[in-house]
Amino acid sequence: MANAGVQAVIEMLGAGTVAEPLSIEQMRANFETLTAAAPPPEGARLEAIDAGGVPAEWVRPEATRVDHVVLYLHGGGYVLGSPRTHRLLVARLARACDAQGLTVDYRLGPEHPYPAAVDDAVASYRWLLETGVAPGKIVIAGDSAGGGLTAAALVALRDAGIPLPAAAVCISPWTDLTLTAPSMSSKAASDPMVSRETLAPMAEAYLHGADPATPLASPVFAELAGLPPLLIHVGGREVLLDDATRLAERARAAGVAVTLEAWDEMIHVWHAFSPIIPEADDAVAKIGTFVRGHWS
Repeated sequence: MANAGVQAVIEMLGAGTVAEPLSIEQMRANFETLTAAAPPPEGARLEAIDAGGVPAEWVRPEATRVDHVVLYLHGGGYVLGSPRTHRLLVARLARACDAQGLTVDYRLGPEHPYPAAVDDAVASYRWLLETGVAPGKIVIAGDSAGGGLTAAALVALRDAGIPLPAAAVCISPWTDLTLTAPSMSSKAASDPMVSRETLAPMAEAYLHGADPATPLASPVFAELAGLPPLLIHVGGREVLLDDATRLAERARAAGVAVTLEAWDEMIHVWHAFSPIIPEADDAVAKIGTFVRGHWS
């Protein structure tokens, strides 16, 4: 029997289907409009800041530890999305992790191609360290492109000799911009949100001629030894299923502690669809348990 919540989301997404492909500008506007209709995070204080030269937004839920931070890298295919589009999700994650959320408004392609997003993620993390937050009290997390960016940022931080965070969380991560993983085809009919056809122009806009197999663009091809513990969530219906499982396999082979959870019937970043999909709250709670277990 099909998951009723997932089916409701599929029908909602289908209602917005358009005949012609949208431009990046149109997709950005639509994403902002869609999320602007959502209520502000209940009880959370929002503050726009400059995080080491990178725009960012504090999302501070009530009654959470002020000295622990979830550094969040939003999804959007490296070409759309912002702290505004992810406020509710970041607030829920921060509350579950008993921490403050800091959402990075990293630069987007095509105006700012690779490696701008990686550079901004690294700069914002370094800023946290410079303000006195201990690395053991930081977790980096992200969804979709932000999930891949999370892994890339960890590699870049490790290579720069910067102390690494306590752990990291990758939600439905896009880790292979070559778009050649088998699930790109095998899950095409079951994924209502993402496809090779929608990802290809995003990858092109972000890469701007760079090799899609470049490790910091596609961290599934990176050397992953020495990274902190990883939690990876992916839906069983996703074309990005193999992006997640291959990242987990390569990280484990490199000696990284990895928790991989593939949720049957779930779709791309289902965590964002509470209360329509009950499993969204379950997944956020699991992330909170994982993160709280790794604070040092």
